[in-house]
Amino acid sequence: MKVMWFAGMCHNAALRELTATVTEQKTINRELTATVTEQKTNIRALETRLRDAEKAAEQQKFILEELNKKNDEISNLTLGQVELRKENRDREIAFSASLMQSGSGHIGPFTTEITLTYRNVFTNIGNAYNPITGIFTAPLKGAYMFRISAYGHGGTAATAAIVKNGEHVVIAHDGQAQANDRSNSSNGVVLILEVGDVVYGIFNSISISVTHVQ
Repeated sequence: MKVMWFAGMCHNAALRELTATVTEQKTINRELTATVTEQKTNIRALETRLRDAEKAAEQQKFILEELNKKNDEISNLTLGQVELRKENRDREIAFSASLMQSGSGHIGPFTTEITLTYRNVFTNIGNAYNPITGIFTAPLKGAYMFRISAYGHGGTAATAAIVKNGEHVVIAHDGQAQANDRSNSSNGVVLILEVGDVVYGIFNSISISVTHVQ
C-alpha cells in the first residue's frame, strides 16, 4: 500500500509540471502571436509608407520634368526674343533730313517737276534713303508711311507729290489768289512696298518736306 501511494504522488507531480509547461508554452505562443501580429502591422505600415514615398517620388519626378520643360521653353523663348529683337533691329528703317545745312532760304518755283533731294541727313537707319538722288528704296517688303508738305508765298502755288515707281500717289497743292498770300498744303499715304520699290518727292513749289516712318 505504501509503494502504490508513492507512485501516485510521483504521477501527480509530473502531471502538474507538464500542465505548467503547457501553460507556459501557451503564454509564449500568445506572446509570439502578438509579436507576429504587431510585426505584420508594422510591415503593412512600412509598405504603405513605401508606396506613399514611391508616389511622392513619382510626383517629384513629374514636377521636375515639368520644370525642365518650362525652363527649356523659357530658354527657347529668350533665344527667340533675342533673335526677334535682332531681326527687328535689322528691320528698322527710317530717315530724317533737311534741304539746307543751316539757316533758311527758298527753292523754286519751277515750271517742271523736280525731284526733291534732302542732302543734310540727320538719321538714315537702314540706309534706304539716298541723299544724292532723293530717292527712298525699300530694302524690305512691308507697310511704309510717307508724308509730304508744301509751302509757298508771293503769289506762287505750292505743289508737291509723292511718287512710287514713277507714278503719282498723292498730291499736296494750294494756290494763291494774291501776291501776299501764303499757301500751305500736306498729304500722306501708307504704301505696301516690295523690295526694290522706290518712293520720292517731286515739287514745283517754294519748299517741300517728306517724312518716312515704318
